[in-house]
Amino acid sequence: MEKSSIWTFVGVVVAVMIALVLVNIVFSMLWFIVKAVIVVVVAIAVYAVLRGVFSRRE
Repeated sequence: MEKSSIWTFVGVVVAVMIALVLVNIVFSMLWFIVKAVIVVVVAIAVYAVLRGVFSRRE
């Protein structure tokens, strides 16, 4: 194997490892955003239900 082909192979391996880390970070952030949106929607629904329940009693 030539020296340049070894460095090419090492470069490809490093590029794949960096890509895996970056994709993992991006998907983690996206999943956090999706969970945060779901929490906000559920909190708004619970607030509306509680407001409706307590406003009827007054």
